[in-house]
Amino acid sequence: MAHAQDAAATVGSPGPSEVLEAPADTFEGEEIIVSGIRASLQAAVDIKRNAQGVVDAISAEDIGKFPDTNLAESLQRITGVSIDRQNGEGSTVTVRGFGPEYNLIVLNGRQLPTSTLGDGASPPASRSFDFANLASEGIAAVEVYKTGRAAVPSGGIGSTINIKTPRPLDRPGTRGSIAARGVLDTSQNGSNDITPEVSGIYSTTFGHEDQFGFLVSGVYQKRNASVNNGSAGFGNSFLGSENDWGTVGPEGPNVINRPGPTDVYEVPQSAAYNLTDIKRERINGQVALQYRPVDSVTATFDYTYSRNEVEARDSSVGIWFNFGDTSTEWTDGPVAGPVFYTERFGPGKDLSYSGSLTANVSENNSIGGNLTWEAPGGLTFVLDGHHSTAESKPTNRFGTSTSVGSAIFGVASQTVDFTKDLPVLSYQMGPGIDALNPALINATGNSFRNAYFRDRINQVQLTGRYEHEGDFLDSLDFGVSYVNNKVRSAYGFLQNDTWGGLGTPEDLPDDIFELVTLPDKFSGVSGADDGIIPAYYRFDFERMVDLLDQRFGICGGDGNCLASYDTDRRITERTVSPFIQANLGFDVASRPAHLIAGVRYDKTKVDSASLTPVPSGAAWVAQGEFNILYSADSTFLDNKGSYDNWLPAFDFDIEAIDDVVLRASYSHTITRADYGSLQGGLTLNRQFGIAGGGGLQGNPNLVPFLSKNIDFSAEWYYSPSSYLSAGYFRKRVSNFINSQEIERSAFELRNPADGPRFDQAQAALGGTTDTGLIRDYILRNFTEGVEVARDGSGAPILDVNGYYTGRIIGLPEDGLVNFRVGTPFNSDQTATIDGFEFAVQHTFWDTGFGAILNYTIVNGDAQFDNTLDPNVGQFALAGLSDSANAVLFFDKFGLQARVAYNWRDKFYAGGNPNPTYVEAYGQVDASVSYEFMQGLTVFGEAINLTGEDRRGHRRNENFVTFSQPGYARLMGGVRFSF
Repeated sequence: MAHAQDAAATVGSPGPSEVLEAPADTFEGEEIIVSGIRASLQAAVDIKRNAQGVVDAISAEDIGKFPDTNLAESLQRITGVSIDRQNGEGSTVTVRGFGPEYNLIVLNGRQLPTSTLGDGASPPASRSFDFANLASEGIAAVEVYKTGRAAVPSGGIGSTINIKTPRPLDRPGTRGSIAARGVLDTSQNGSNDITPEVSGIYSTTFGHEDQFGFLVSGVYQKRNASVNNGSAGFGNSFLGSENDWGTVGPEGPNVINRPGPTDVYEVPQSAAYNLTDIKRERINGQVALQYRPVDSVTATFDYTYSRNEVEARDSSVGIWFNFGDTSTEWTDGPVAGPVFYTERFGPGKDLSYSGSLTANVSENNSIGGNLTWEAPGGLTFVLDGHHSTAESKPTNRFGTSTSVGSAIFGVASQTVDFTKDLPVLSYQMGPGIDALNPALINATGNSFRNAYFRDRINQVQLTGRYEHEGDFLDSLDFGVSYVNNKVRSAYGFLQNDTWGGLGTPEDLPDDIFELVTLPDKFSGVSGADDGIIPAYYRFDFERMVDLLDQRFGICGGDGNCLASYDTDRRITERTVSPFIQANLGFDVASRPAHLIAGVRYDKTKVDSASLTPVPSGAAWVAQGEFNILYSADSTFLDNKGSYDNWLPAFDFDIEAIDDVVLRASYSHTITRADYGSLQGGLTLNRQFGIAGGGGLQGNPNLVPFLSKNIDFSAEWYYSPSSYLSAGYFRKRVSNFINSQEIERSAFELRNPADGPRFDQAQAALGGTTDTGLIRDYILRNFTEGVEVARDGSGAPILDVNGYYTGRIIGLPEDGLVNFRVGTPFNSDQTATIDGFEFAVQHTFWDTGFGAILNYTIVNGDAQFDNTLDPNVGQFALAGLSDSANAVLFFDKFGLQARVAYNWRDKFYAGGNPNPTYVEAYGQVDASVSYEFMQGLTVFGEAINLTGEDRRGHRRNENFVTFSQPGYARLMGGVRFSF
């Protein structure tokens, strides 16, 4: 039996009453039996047609059989939804141009906690939900609410996405399925491992008239993959009229087509090829128990568990630019990009061979209970509560973001050719130096960053509904929700700034290295066959760290590089949300119409406590690198904030003619600030330059982003599983968060490169501005505040330039370190985002064939202008882009086949004042299955069947920030259902 969303049910009142059989008049009393793809599409159509406001959905084709293996990849089929990928899989979603942090994710109507470590190189702060944590096999449906509603939890400007899990009493009887598949990810470097995926679900009801229900499901998935990336790192952005340090020289033989005075250009700071081998293991499980002692009372207990563990081993070869003796060529303005960039060096420049091992786990637990009572007099009450946690942490002794460096010294020149999709890196070594001789590789610097994130949500909701048996007022929804959201974000690091060399090449045995070829890792990408670095050496990461720790104590000598937390941020949000909503029905010109009017009131209190490390001084640790030194002391600083919002919502629909529904909606929605902006206390960047550093001062008094939304749509349901729709949406968003930077000193930190020692050294060296010479002079000739690195015999350790190594501590007579401290605040800037959505879903009579097509146009008035002065920040929204989907399917005679194409246009991914863009991308997915006997099906699937590549760039398309070859992921298996 096809099921539909009850027009009265809402995300805010979860329970068994959410999914009911379609009203009899929908099917004119007939029982329609559908299955497979057609069942899924018909259920989605019913949800859309009977919903309040603009709602789209995807339903499981059968118990345990969701259309895609990844929820994010399923969601991208919905009009207006696009996704971001991580490690080759769908990860986060963008809805109508609003990125993942602007969308609220709920599970059966309950707010989900979320945890993610980001890049692991800073304290995690995002509210974004990572769909990679959830397998799709245990999901019954996913609903995307694009318009606001009083009965829907607040927190999503872009959308509220409700993930629904199956309930046994929704489908009485005994049923289930078990499936096993093998997965071949063709991206793997040097191997073709086939990894297993097993899933199963069992649901049964028993007792008198099926009073009891029990459901259990489980998923185990393992995947091996590789992500290969070529990139250029940016340095600084300039106007062509600038002549500061780091700008290109005057037009001449070494500078071809120099950017003009008003042109904007960026100078590369680094370039690299990274090969990352990934192992992912995902475990999901669900248990649901239900008891219905009488028809009017249903009790539900459920538990949902997910665990996603990822190990990534990265190795890279890279070059760094010091803006010295260069030759360059540039494209025409007004935004000039590099054609090639060449830099020449003396004997001290290195070719970097780096590596890292990062292994993290994200674990989610949710325990919930629900009691539904259909009381006399047309009243229904639902009491729902849950305790849910999400936690992310490393599972290794090194941390969440690591880097261990080694290098071959003696680069004579290095070049990046930017004219291809892949940056073409090449180099020339000095006389007699072979970059592929492992006996010449020297250890350099290293860093071990450790991040932790935990989010705990306790929520209780009491909702009610009054069904009115009369004209005009159909029903009245009301209720109140209390959410206690407690977040902890912690971070620490160990770093050794020995980038000029640590020990000698003799300290590293040759057999620790393995030669890796490069062109074959980027096969098919433009530039891979144009003379890129042919090969490099990667090393055994664990063995390298243990060796360096034993000989040089880089982790303290005990082999444990997991840094203690010196940043610990704790935020508690307490939100009380009462709401009331009236559902009205009436006729307009003899046509049935509905008006749903409601208001939600949110009152939120924020408590923020931040453990702030106390700096004890500043040190000059390398030629251009300065570090803050910290004492063992730290202190928690407390801050408080609060805000409230009235959130009205109105939805009107009318069936203007038979099967044609017109809709109009107006609502207010909010999205709360990220956790990093709400944190209390002052956090300084550990590293700074000779001119100063940066930092962040949090602000718990930030109010949420506020969006005022208008939607119009027209929908024609010309058959039970076919429709045509067009819509217009407009969002006007205010309370954007900007950061105001204030130049200030902090903790009386003194700059060792701004004082009497620096002045005396500079004078003794004839007024030179070479900071390497000045630093060496201070290390050789001063004792106070100077720590010279020495070997076992007491002799000074020299770097490859013959300079002393060590650190110079700032003294009281030195100048204060200047910090640019950013403090977030709600600006008075507003942005308007509008667009159009077009969709058609069509089944071709009884042939079994069908098609789904949709296209979304998104416009915004807050877009980044690449031609403006790069020294001035801009107000811009990230993620705005058009998107489209096309799906062709066949479902008949036990055969199901589907081919899907998903496309997203180029979009601004963030960065201010230095923007980054992700280029347009489309991929083809396909699946086929055949039920050769009842209940037994064999199937095959392919993700990114044609192996499409991905690429990103900065202001100019030549300046590539990532270029990744694409590969197909192939799956095949068998499924038994009963």
